[in-house]
Amino acid sequence: MSGERETVVVTGSSGLIGAALAGRLDQTYDEVGFDRPGEPHPPAHVEYIDLDVASDDSVRDGLRQLRERHGDRIASVVHLAAYYDFKGEPSDKYEQVTVRGTERLLKGLQDFQVEQFVFSSTMLVHAPGEPGRKLTEDSPLGPTWDYPKSKVRTEELIRAKRGDIPVVLLRIAGVYTDRGESIPLAHQIQRIAEKHLTGHFYPADPARGQAFVHLGDLVDAFVRVIERRKELPPETVLLVGEPETLGYGELQEALGQLLHGEAWSTYRIPAAVAKAGAWVQDHLPFGPEPFIKPWMIDRAADHYELDISRARTLLGWEPKHSLRDTLPGMVEALKRDPDGWYKANRLDPPAGPTEGKSSDDRTSV
Repeated sequence: MSGERETVVVTGSSGLIGAALAGRLDQTYDEVGFDRPGEPHPPAHVEYIDLDVASDDSVRDGLRQLRERHGDRIASVVHLAAYYDFKGEPSDKYEQVTVRGTERLLKGLQDFQVEQFVFSSTMLVHAPGEPGRKLTEDSPLGPTWDYPKSKVRTEELIRAKRGDIPVVLLRIAGVYTDRGESIPLAHQIQRIAEKHLTGHFYPADPARGQAFVHLGDLVDAFVRVIERRKELPPETVLLVGEPETLGYGELQEALGQLLHGEAWSTYRIPAAVAKAGAWVQDHLPFGPEPFIKPWMIDRAADHYELDISRARTLLGWEPKHSLRDTLPGMVEALKRDPDGWYKANRLDPPAGPTEGKSSDDRTSV
């Protein structure tokens, strides 16, 4: 066991959120990072242990190593490891990794003294709302595709299997950074930057949109959750995101001005036409694989606008960034270093194939 510092465990520690969180925890806690064998290791100051939540043996061995090095007492387990993709097709990985992986981890943690288990969920577990009507933690659940459906099942499992471990379910908005690093947002910027014809059309009311949260603000929320673990209710649900949701059309207009210095026209088209076009593009035998899939057309009208009053009250948290104010710097990063921006966002630059190829299949959060 190391020193007098309390131990915080982070699963999915090599991912975008896990690596950023590591930079905030190292001054206060002994951080142990869990991730699958073969994943990039987290920052050097994080003690790394191979642990694949999809394997009984791996979870058992990883927790054994944790006990040998740090004892039985854990201040907080921040559970980021999960599966998602943008293919829109059923995948047994949602059940294996997100749902049953969490069950394996919680079962093994029953033999420890765990002060808190924090689950990284998503605002998408809620049924979509309407512009001007903010969702709260008590708004109806109604996930519309496989990724948030797996989060709902996992939330239910955590409540049923947590035992005496206090839990916090963070329902997080879309995460972005100063360079983008949000898959849908990066693709939207790419379409306008490269003046794609498809970037002028939208199959729903352009006033609808999705809430976002800057990575730095999200990390701050995690830190506050850990710091206040003894003050929070045994089961706590929190929405974490920015209180302002920009509509798709407003985003389009802002990006057009920032990228090209002129208005960017966006035309509403019937969903059936958009879906047919997406299907054709998805089945072409040549060219890069398109990001927009037919199933996404059905989700274009979904709207998520968040009431973060509970996070303000329980954590003293509210975002210091806004997507509106970050967009100019995001676009400037693209103009200043196009290759670096495309690589950071895992996109192919317009010149052709590159090592930074877009990925829509990940095991992360």
